[in-house]
Amino acid sequence: MRIPFAQIDAFADAPFGGNPAAVMPLSQWLADDVLQAIAAENNLSETAFLIPDATGEADFELRWFTPGHEVRLCGHATLASGHFVLSSDTDRTQVRFRTRRAGVLTVMREGAGYTLALPAWKPEPRPLPEVVAALGVTDVVETLWREGGYGVIVLESEAAVRAVRPDLRALAATGDHQAIVTARGETAAVVSRMFAPGAGVDEDPVTGSAHAVIVPYWAEKLGTDRFGAYQASARGGALSCRLEGDRVVLGGACVTVIEGTFLLP
Repeated sequence: MRIPFAQIDAFADAPFGGNPAAVMPLSQWLADDVLQAIAAENNLSETAFLIPDATGEADFELRWFTPGHEVRLCGHATLASGHFVLSSDTDRTQVRFRTRRAGVLTVMREGAGYTLALPAWKPEPRPLPEVVAALGVTDVVETLWREGGYGVIVLESEAAVRAVRPDLRALAATGDHQAIVTARGETAAVVSRMFAPGAGVDEDPVTGSAHAVIVPYWAEKLGTDRFGAYQASARGGALSCRLEGDRVVLGGACVTVIEGTFLLP
């Protein structure tokens, strides 16, 4: 069996930046264990699989897998999937994806890039002592939690975010969740980093789902529903952010860096 394959850098306007995702279109779903094995073979933070949607709700059905398991929501691989579809059909202005646990997600053309509308998942204050200890941070302003596995640790400064050096083994032991460190920024209005070793991702380069959580928080703190964000990983990535009711709209560009065929026996 031959499966088309594209590796796309999302939230990047040039190769080698942003967050790479594999996008693989299928005619129908393969067995879950096969999808998982393919994602493990690709060894990227996420592999996105899409099939034509038969319900009429959307254009495609979309699922995402890390090398270890299927995830509830992945923003950068959704943006990459939108780029994959829209760059191959210049007459389209948008594409809608039906997902299993995050509803229908829409990617639209905007200028030289795209926008992606995600659900707004506002976090609530909650002590996270084990996560804070594993991150090795002391200048904590606030800790918050969003159901589904999203921990937010607000720090005093961008420098503090950039300086985080977590104990990844200890952090993995706290469970399968995102540990998002964030602060008001100098590079952008908001900066962040995201660690999820419990899900097999030590540090994610640029994380759309993390911004679905932190944008509602920062919109309230900054007193504006529009701002720029920067994820300060080694690769780095810039996002435009806006809060529109119950949706977080993220903007960014994508670059296709690999095209080929995955050979499945």
